[in-house]
Amino acid sequence: MPDDRIPDDRIPHDDPAGRSDDLDSSGQQVASRAAFRARALLAAGVACCLGLTVLAQTRPRVADPAPPAPAAAADASGRVEPEVASRARARASASPARSATDEDPDTVTARPEPTRPAPVAGLTRAQMDNAEAIVRAGREMGVPRRALVIAVATAMQESTLYNVASGVLPESQRHPHQGVGWDHDSVGLFQQRSSSGWGPVGRLMDPEFATRQFLTALLRVPGWQRMRLTDAAQAVQVSAYPGHYARHEGLATEVVDALLPSVG
Repeated sequence: MPDDRIPDDRIPHDDPAGRSDDLDSSGQQVASRAAFRARALLAAGVACCLGLTVLAQTRPRVADPAPPAPAAAADASGRVEPEVASRARARASASPARSATDEDPDTVTARPEPTRPAPVAGLTRAQMDNAEAIVRAGREMGVPRRALVIAVATAMQESTLYNVASGVLPESQRHPHQGVGWDHDSVGLFQQRSSSGWGPVGRLMDPEFATRQFLTALLRVPGWQRMRLTDAAQAVQVSAYPGHYARHEGLATEVVDALLPSVG
């Protein structure tokens, strides 16, 4: 019976060399693919790092929060506040308290000085000031208006309402005066004589003192309120011209009425 097997020499066998070549080619492809993936991963890693670096540089920096103060610092601040408050209270108590009546110099309006009455009846400023001194002294003595009119009229006649010194008494000229007369030793608004007992020369040169001396003598005259002005003045002055005082009554009345509202 014939042998159906194929002879060994006819059976094809894989060429070991060919297999080796195939294996080498496949290995190279695998290695190539592995190297490519490795390079891709490396490139991706580098790109990721670069991106993170750029992001970190472009991001605004936020200041780190300050660490919480230690408990000791809190205790110290707690101690300082009472000390500050204590010092503030000490300064407040040391400052003198202002009373409700104290006035703030920055907000208080300056009080205007009382204005002097303008001269009337043709008088000068000096004459008006002397008449005011007469009226003021009389008001302080509490004499009535009629006595003031008599006093001003008398000074108008005796000295024309100027405080006159005496050329006979050099002592009188050492005091403030507004002229010099030569009627014996008569001085001042009322031309009173120290030698007749009216008072010291220096005092008689003071308009207030001279007025008080005249009014004191007038108040001693019995019934002076019912007398004519010229008679009442003459009873005090004992002048050589007793009727001359009457001529000044109208002007003296005008002057006194102008001064009384300001003198009070």
